[in-house]
Amino acid sequence: MSTQPSTSAKAPAANPSDKASPAASNDAQGRHWSDPKRYLWLMSPALPGVGLAALAGYAIAPKKLKALAWTGPALIHGIIPALDRLVGEDASNPPEAAVPSLEQDKYYDFIVKAFIPTQYAMTFLGAWLASRKNVPLEDKIGITLTVGGINGLGINTGHELGHKSSKVNKLASMAALAPTGYTHFVVEHNFGHHKRVATPEDPATSRMGESFWKFLPRTVVGGIKSAIEIEKSRLKRRGKGFWSLENELLQGWAMTAGFFGATTLACGPRALPFLVAQAAYGASLLETVNYMEHYGLLRQKDASGKYERTQPEHSWNSNHIITNLVLYQLQRHSDHHAHPTRKFQALRHFGEAPQLPGGYASLILPAYLPSTWYEMMDKRVIDHYEGDLTRINWDPERKDELMAKYADYAARVAAEASARREARADSAAA
Repeated sequence: MSTQPSTSAKAPAANPSDKASPAASNDAQGRHWSDPKRYLWLMSPALPGVGLAALAGYAIAPKKLKALAWTGPALIHGIIPALDRLVGEDASNPPEAAVPSLEQDKYYDFIVKAFIPTQYAMTFLGAWLASRKNVPLEDKIGITLTVGGINGLGINTGHELGHKSSKVNKLASMAALAPTGYTHFVVEHNFGHHKRVATPEDPATSRMGESFWKFLPRTVVGGIKSAIEIEKSRLKRRGKGFWSLENELLQGWAMTAGFFGATTLACGPRALPFLVAQAAYGASLLETVNYMEHYGLLRQKDASGKYERTQPEHSWNSNHIITNLVLYQLQRHSDHHAHPTRKFQALRHFGEAPQLPGGYASLILPAYLPSTWYEMMDKRVIDHYEGDLTRINWDPERKDELMAKYADYAARVAAEASARREARADSAAA
């Protein structure tokens, strides 16, 4: 874990008689600071462009350029994780004084929205190719995974836009989510997950000892149910019924149905199974990331039975640069939960936040393998809670088994944590 201090702490009040006061220095730093990753953020909207170019190349020369059908899986499971390891991490934060101008810069808004037009073009071309009789089955599978994988990354575009208040951004968010049929995410994530995160009541928070394959149906079904209940309540407060034109769930589902219907009419009936399959794969990538983000973490209850406020300690984070560039710094997840409307370019690293052993992209395949995932993560959860097994968000069906399994390890961790606290106290007293 990086221990680089954050530059986001509030500056002390300026002393008018001191020209070199910390506040003045901070303001000057903010005015002269420029984002060193300003143009690297273009990697995210470039991804559907890469997918579109690969599929176009395959369409021109399907036999010679057969491997291009598998561009998406190669990017997600190979190239991006390799670049994460090669380039490494960056725990630096923008100066607090630079944040207002950074968030007001329209360039970053353009970057996010630029993903969507190419995303649709890529999906349409993929549907056209997958519906051709002369395309081999293995190539159709590759095309499905390529389109679904990049549309899965597009869900993160919808996530970034969905946290912004304007109607234009909300519609753009649903447009980014429509190719995967996951438009309900805008409702459930903002008003369900952010309220219940790191609690047993949250369908998008995974529990320690819960495999991804057990988590997947729970989060999909639970997320849809939650979205419906949230939207019903919102419309009821406005005196509207569920079947109102103001229902954001119906609006999003209509966008998906319209896109799927128009694409099927243009490409033929074979396009529909392709569209459904790529949507399922894309949505599963989102849920894989959800599985990682809060695994085993739990907000504690106070004396009145209310959950504590969400803190940096309630999200797993990563500073691996390439995945952060591709996912709009989603891996700085603690700051996102602390400030949901904060724009991606201004999200900060917290030294006290728990860190994943790699970037999201490199952890997707391990998440599919329960024994590998448990080996990587279970002791990290115990370490995070300094051996206190009562503070963990357990899979209730495996809680007793796992508490017995890890009892000796937890006792050692607790003893070491106690010794560190005593050493710090002795040092402070001296």
